Amino acid sequence: MDNIYEPQIVKITKIEEQSPTVKVFRLEKIGGKFKKGEEGLVFRPGQFVLVGQIGYGESPLGPLSSPYENKYIEIAVRKTGTVTNYLHSLKEGDEVTLRGPYGNGFPLDFMEGKDIVCATGGCGIPPISALVEYIIKNKEKFGRVYVLYGARTPEELLMKEKMEDWKKDGIKIILTIDKPDKNWKGQVGFVTDLVKEIDIDEANAVATMCGPGPMMGALEKVLRPLGISDRRIFVSMERKMQCGVGKCQHCTTGKKYVCLDGPVFNYDEIENNWD
Repeated sequence: MDNIYEPQIVKITKIEEQSPTVKVFRLEKIGGKFKKGEEGLVFRPGQFVLVGQIGYGESPLGPLSSPYENKYIEIAVRKTGTVTNYLHSLKEGDEVTLRGPYGNGFPLDFMEGKDIVCATGGCGIPPISALVEYIIKNKEKFGRVYVLYGARTPEELLMKEKMEDWKKDGIKIILTIDKPDKNWKGQVGFVTDLVKEIDIDEANAVATMCGPGPMMGALEKVLRPLGISDRRIFVSMERKMQCGVGKCQHCTTGKKYVCLDGPVFNYDEIENNWD
């Protein structure tokens, strides 16, 4: 039986600075490739991994790369504390530890045949990114796909190049900014304002969200009148985690464990249990 606590040693082979506080790290397994499951996926979009270093700790992060890619896993790290500051100090060629993937991802089978609305804000885009990569690989199984994404400033929008590639594959990207600079030509306002830009089959659509709790609560209030019920809104939650497997109880939210029961929940399972 595999030891669920034993980390893999992985090498950082690429680092991209995405914003003043966020870097994307490409992690490759030393001496091999990451294991694929029965579905041919390394992880399910929405699952998380724990990345860190002995002596510093670990940080829970949602992979943003294609779940079909087994040569590497990519993560976005925002510099916010001890572990993430340590990760930001590393260089290409350095090694870190990785555990996982853990938790439950988005319900991919249920989402097939439907229009998809993906809404996110700030640094919440990684699990949405992995989901979009999955959808592109299986585009014949899905209807119209929208990504609604907001950030505080233009320089804090992440994965701009990746979003340009998504557009080429038919994904509709709609962006908004809270505080525009003089070069910003797009929309200004909240992510909720972007819902009026979408055209979906109201009876056959689902929504996915990842971002600040107040944003997700506000989004539900504008999605529900469109006909997307709370049972068809899937929320990716963030919590401080240590073990990742339901033992330490650091990630409890209401009666749920984010690491075991989530991090993806139906909206009505998790409503109002924001950080």
